[in-house]
Amino acid sequence: MQSEPGISTSSRAAWPVAKLGAITTKIRSGATPRGGAESYLPTRERYVLIRSQNVLDHRFTSTGLANISVDQAKDLAGAEVQAGDVLLNITGDGSTFGRSCVVPTRILPACVNQHVVLIRTERSLCLPEYLLAWLTLSGTKAYIESFNAGGSRRAITKGHIESFDVPLPPIAVQRRIAKLASSINNRIDLLDDTGRTLEAIAGSIFQSCLVDFDPVLANAECCDAPGIAPQITRLFPHEFSKDKHGLLPRGWTRRPLDAIADYLNGLALQKFPPESDTEFLPVIKIAQLRAGNVFGADRASARLRPQYVVNDGDVLFSWSGSLEVEFWCGGQGALNQHLFKVTSDRLPKWFYYFATRQHLGRFREIAANKATTMGHIQRGHLSEAMAAVPPPELIAALDRVFEPLISRRITNAVQARKLAAVRDAFLPELISGALPVAEGEELVESADA
Repeated sequence: MQSEPGISTSSRAAWPVAKLGAITTKIRSGATPRGGAESYLPTRERYVLIRSQNVLDHRFTSTGLANISVDQAKDLAGAEVQAGDVLLNITGDGSTFGRSCVVPTRILPACVNQHVVLIRTERSLCLPEYLLAWLTLSGTKAYIESFNAGGSRRAITKGHIESFDVPLPPIAVQRRIAKLASSINNRIDLLDDTGRTLEAIAGSIFQSCLVDFDPVLANAECCDAPGIAPQITRLFPHEFSKDKHGLLPRGWTRRPLDAIADYLNGLALQKFPPESDTEFLPVIKIAQLRAGNVFGADRASARLRPQYVVNDGDVLFSWSGSLEVEFWCGGQGALNQHLFKVTSDRLPKWFYYFATRQHLGRFREIAANKATTMGHIQRGHLSEAMAAVPPPELIAALDRVFEPLISRRITNAVQARKLAAVRDAFLPELISGALPVAEGEELVESADA
């Protein structure tokens, strides 16, 4: 076949290979506006600044978007993104470097900072959604890593990106591959969105019932508590008692976090060479918790005491660094130090999960005041953090409300992870030409069955 300029035939793949610079119309990073973070606007007026924390693999998160002025955007005019641009993180640590997504139209107008590159493809040669599918392959990530020019902090340049060798099937095949990847990504997004909504509902109920005590106030005024079923409200008392921490529904107790649940610290796990998948477990670190339940490369011996093995649905609390509390849904792994595995044989999971989250603000203040590079809390802080605990019969009634919400939230997250595994398994085969697209379409259909 006749090759187009800048495109050659690969000896390893069924498709031609193109230099990325030959199939794009723009590759450009931006900058941080003068004045830095202190110059950002408190609310959005028109433009936002996209930073590396906004760019996840396959998807974009608006969390942490910076609001910039029109004048600041004018200074970054060359780094303004357009609908369909592919975003690539070009600096960062092991969890942020090399992440890529297509910019969503809903966040425009926007510019990128110096840590993010916009890649604008020549769509007659390469579809942005196809390029994204290629950029997010594990093999591509290792390939990008080989260009690292940043030493311990990973970094790549525009020249590196222009030199990337991209497998380039015909546009019709690209479209089908992109459609398959988008189909799974959309399903994953729906599962994630639904899970977050379910958790938000449960969190709102917890705040109303067990922090603000709205049903007690409603009973005292002989009215219904907003958003709480009347049969639940009737199980709450009609008045408060008082202790040194403040008002408490009559008949309830106030107990420290470490009295309602067990906070097991992880181990300083030794790294082992992976001799077999059955004898070793992936290690769960703070970075994995922060990255959304994505495992790193470290492995530990599977011959751990059972309490140090983490399974789907377990509650993990990073007590240093980021200080996050999450339901782990990334598959079985080994509990590393700086993480608590939180369990209880006294109270249900939803209770100690939300009770711990309730104190995150205070814990982060404590950690921020530590004279160390990685702030942390100590066990004594768990003893100082108090939770209002209802009588067993009310806990049992509330469990019938919370348990289905939390179970569905965990199930959704596990299903999303399994769909991502299917996507990550078939995309390399499709893009290499080893797997016919029709078979890939059948795999996607069966994954939903």
